[in-house]
Amino acid sequence: MDALDPTTRRATRSRGLDYRDTVAHRIAQGLQRHGVTCLFGQSLPSMVHLAARELGLQQIAYRQENTGGYMADAYARLTGKVGVVTAQNGPAAALLVAPLMEALKVSVPVIALVQDVARDQTDRNAFQEIDHESMFRPCSKWVRRVTDARRIDDYLDMAFVAATSGRPGPAVLMLPADLLLEPAPPASHRAASLGHYPLDRALPGSADLDAAAALLAGAERPVVIAGGGVHLSGASAELARLQEAASLPVATTVMGKGSVDERHPLSLGVVSYFTGPNGGARYLKQMVTGADVVLLVGNRTNQNGTDSWKLYPEGAKFIHIDVAPEEVGRNYEAMRLIGDARLTLAALTERLETLDLGKRHAARADVEATIRQGQQQHVREVARLVESDAAPVRPERIMAEIDSRLQGDSVVVADASYSSIWIANYLKSRRAGMRFLTPRGLAGLGWGFPMALGARVAQPEGHIFCVVGDGGFAHAWAELETAVRMKLKVVLVVLNNGILGYQKHAENVKFGAFTDACEFAPVDHAALARATGAHGVRVEQPGELGAALDEALAADGVTLIDVVTDPDAFPPVSWYEVV
Repeated sequence: MDALDPTTRRATRSRGLDYRDTVAHRIAQGLQRHGVTCLFGQSLPSMVHLAARELGLQQIAYRQENTGGYMADAYARLTGKVGVVTAQNGPAAALLVAPLMEALKVSVPVIALVQDVARDQTDRNAFQEIDHESMFRPCSKWVRRVTDARRIDDYLDMAFVAATSGRPGPAVLMLPADLLLEPAPPASHRAASLGHYPLDRALPGSADLDAAAALLAGAERPVVIAGGGVHLSGASAELARLQEAASLPVATTVMGKGSVDERHPLSLGVVSYFTGPNGGARYLKQMVTGADVVLLVGNRTNQNGTDSWKLYPEGAKFIHIDVAPEEVGRNYEAMRLIGDARLTLAALTERLETLDLGKRHAARADVEATIRQGQQQHVREVARLVESDAAPVRPERIMAEIDSRLQGDSVVVADASYSSIWIANYLKSRRAGMRFLTPRGLAGLGWGFPMALGARVAQPEGHIFCVVGDGGFAHAWAELETAVRMKLKVVLVVLNNGILGYQKHAENVKFGAFTDACEFAPVDHAALARATGAHGVRVEQPGELGAALDEALAADGVTLIDVVTDPDAFPPVSWYEVV
């Protein structure tokens, strides 16, 4: 069947082109060679999408370029493949800056294919012409503009290598509009498939691994803190083996959440800036602050993860596993294990198993008892909140209802701000490798729901729960139509407290007053959902929530549950307690 409509077909033929054999077709073939099965994009570059359709590549048509980038990001996180997003030049391309910067900060491989003005229109004030390369350079690992059709396969391969090798991240390929309609060059001999990551796995030196193993085996109070790099490397099984074999307590960052089974007796949960009242790891903080050896795995040691660099102990010895050399020692001088997390953890465990681990195993019962007591103390502290029948509904009660419905193959996605904090503290990972997707690179609003849609494209089976605040969701309402049109089932829970929670609370704590942007007019999000053809349910009493969740799980498509939430509910942010 012809992919082009008759008018377009006549236009291309009138210019002497065989519309089935253009540079755009060669791009589509190259994408297929690299394992790409779907593109997140609107119309442009139109010829690329039409050619991709001929090859069976699915188009996930977003409503805004920034949300399309968030979808591609989540898709990449779950599949181990590159997420591909497309856009037009000008303002559409500019909207990709935020999602690409997020991907750059958290090492997610995304490739943006951006249509540019025709080559003979460059620097002539053509329609929507801007300096795209300068715009994209700070938010990508690699950006190029293709000007010679004969190099198209070369540049595609370079883009995929840039995205998937070393520390993964975003790459941008600019495609002039006239180039796409040129006749395809002679077939390339390139046959490699480079669309998976990590593309190249490397190990640290043997002597460094031996030294790290000896330090851990002899430690009095060791702790492991796993970051998002564990998921990116696919290293959860190796981390679980290390935890068990060496009797090591393991905590995670927010992006590392799910890298271990949080029900394991040696799992602390998320340690971050969430050690205020009701925090999940509040009563386990001393296991981090009092550690004598800290093993960091795929951990950027950023501000939030370290509670503004106050959480990790100053006097400890650090071992840092990371694929990015510049991250090791950035904030904490460490023994450098530069390499892939999966291979490095496996090699480290093998070495530990040859050593005398008597000290570690002898301490295990006491370590497990300390973790158990700290977790039980947290459960007692929050019981009145997770069981609360108050209205407006407490977020802790909402989390308890969701947590009771989680399964090992469930995926939980949250927006930045309070949503990420609630799931980090009140939902439990059921297995090593369970995924909780949060935008913790830039921590911007509006990521949650689009990321959930990208997650659904990546994982057609299993439940996907998405938790967003009403402030963040307002950035992405339009994608409800995308979910309906593309038949992407997600259970979307909107915490509707009528305010920008983090902003209002933080301003009140800092200044004793808040700005005019912090309070909203009432919005019925369930009605918005129904207006797009989605299921929409409004929950005003906590007793209604369980049934609403069960109905959403049984429904055919996306369901939005608009929960009227307590605006005075503070999550356990540590500095709320001390400011």
